Amino acid sequence: MDGITAAKRMKSLIAKIKEADTAYYKYDNPVMTDRDYDLLMDELRKLEQETGLILAGSPTQQVAGEILDKLTPVRHSKPMLSADKTKSVDEVLRFIGTQPVLLSFKMDGLTLVLRYEDGKLKQAVTRGAEGLVGEDVTHTARMIENLPLEIPVKDAFEIRGEGVISWQNFGKINSELDEPYNHPRNLAGGSVRKLDAGEAAKRHIEFFAFELVSDDLAPKSKLAQMQFLEQTGFSVVPYEYLDVKGSAEDICSAIARFDPKTYVYPVDGVIIEYEDIAYGKSLGATGHHENRLIAFKWEDELYDTKFLGVEMATTRTGLVSLTGLFEPVVIDGTNVSRAYLHNLNIFEEMQLGKGDVIRVFKANKVIPQIAENTTRSGTYQLDRHCPCCGSALVERCTDGGTRQLYCENPSCSARQVRRFLHFTDKTRMNITGLSEATLKTFIGHGWIHNFGDLYDLEQHRTEIIQTPGFGIRSFERLQESIEKSRHCTLAQFIAGLGIPMVGRHAGRDIDKYFQGSWDAFEQAIQSGFDFTQLPDFGQTMHENIYTWYADADEAKLWRPLLGKVKFVKENQDMNMNQTTDNPFYGKTVVATGTLAGYTRNEIEMKLLSLGAKPASSVTRKTDYLIVGEKAGSKLAKAQQLGVPTLTEEEFEQMLAD
Repeated sequence: MDGITAAKRMKSLIAKIKEADTAYYKYDNPVMTDRDYDLLMDELRKLEQETGLILAGSPTQQVAGEILDKLTPVRHSKPMLSADKTKSVDEVLRFIGTQPVLLSFKMDGLTLVLRYEDGKLKQAVTRGAEGLVGEDVTHTARMIENLPLEIPVKDAFEIRGEGVISWQNFGKINSELDEPYNHPRNLAGGSVRKLDAGEAAKRHIEFFAFELVSDDLAPKSKLAQMQFLEQTGFSVVPYEYLDVKGSAEDICSAIARFDPKTYVYPVDGVIIEYEDIAYGKSLGATGHHENRLIAFKWEDELYDTKFLGVEMATTRTGLVSLTGLFEPVVIDGTNVSRAYLHNLNIFEEMQLGKGDVIRVFKANKVIPQIAENTTRSGTYQLDRHCPCCGSALVERCTDGGTRQLYCENPSCSARQVRRFLHFTDKTRMNITGLSEATLKTFIGHGWIHNFGDLYDLEQHRTEIIQTPGFGIRSFERLQESIEKSRHCTLAQFIAGLGIPMVGRHAGRDIDKYFQGSWDAFEQAIQSGFDFTQLPDFGQTMHENIYTWYADADEAKLWRPLLGKVKFVKENQDMNMNQTTDNPFYGKTVVATGTLAGYTRNEIEMKLLSLGAKPASSVTRKTDYLIVGEKAGSKLAKAQQLGVPTLTEEEFEQMLAD
């Protein structure tokens, strides 16, 4: 393969891997199997070694991960890097050499960093973006069942570990969810990230420490470190000390004792780490992993069976999931007869046909997957109609080349849930107590058909409080939130309606121009108002407003709402307290990337309080771009247009001067 061809292939691999990382870390919704992910990474590493070329942003040089918008970002005191991985025992033997090591389970959950001061839990942070910036989840960490909130050690230090859910609790919780998770890892991640700590407490999350981070307290050996953590009151990952002077037989026997089939928690390998901490640190690290440890991952055992067909299901986003069905086969003592196919690319690459002989396995000895199709008849045809409403499905393709089937029928009951989730979101109408599962139940019972019905739920009070998991107190809290939302700003209201490309920024511009009046806004549409005269409104946004307003089906969703809410002026108190004596007053400012001290909504509120105009896109009218971690196309455009850029620190300094 020549250099140009190799570079093109590497770009394609990077796009696919990053798409998988985003789905896995940010949305807890994997789009490919762990096996396929490892194959892509292995191919990328091989190409990088053969060509000597490493492209900017290569995932081999970074730790994958994303942070969500709704939790406060926190910078780690030290970068959290990965462990290099292998499935070769020989490579493990070469790594160990004659050094004593500590073996431990590589637990499969959500990595957390806990900070203790004066003997008390001060903060809990997720691993987050690239191992540099995580999310503050202290509120849910306090709900973790075995996590000490107070300890006898008064010195300040950090602990790294894994938040996990046992297989037993995973099965119990999953059986009660309308949209079950496909792995305890995803359930743990979603639970820890919940804004409602009370809800997180119901998920039975447990914490297992695997590292002490402290220049003052850290013992000189890994074994002593683990013993210190145990003595301090923490549960630690199961471990075993090994001093074998290179004995291959003893090493293999020790690894074999870490049997995932007999362990009650999800694991995806064995960590081998040098016992001598100073020696391990002396080996340094790459941008992706530390050289002091390595992860051994089990080889997948394949089983032959016959392919029967594909089960299709429409999700709340309109995406149609594909699950392969096959004749039951016993793997690790359980009957397996289905495996998630993730996307159209995987389905077509396998060239499946009814009766084909396929080979299946349990990824990491847990999740059923189809490894390959040995027959490859390619005769199976997917139904191109929505299994929920019967509408014709369409294909969509991501930047990474992943193709998915979607239902675009706005009246499809599976898709309707998404519209209500958008409308009730905290940054829009802010109605709490309506989870996705709750909305599906309410819509399914016919209690909600449009946005206005949310404000008439009292007439269904008797039926609702008798709904499993929804008692009197839950209903009262929901009603309190709904009543509070009756008084809303025009900006909130418009952002919640779901007009394409007309979100919170555009909603504020409309609110300001029409002075918070819905009647004025609607009359402007009826009079043919040119919305492109508003700041940052282009022709597409202008047309989207008119298309949305003329859609009779859309009107059925939002028009019944008009008589149920009262519009109030936006940010009255803040406008009164606006300062004019600052360099950002009257300026158009855009923020991009992840900021350490602000969530997306907080930086907007900060700019508004300064009398600045927060905007969502960079144009020639932009006065400043505030740049955070993982800034992308907005930074490139600002540089192209000559727009001044500021780091978060420079932004704060300008305010202080």
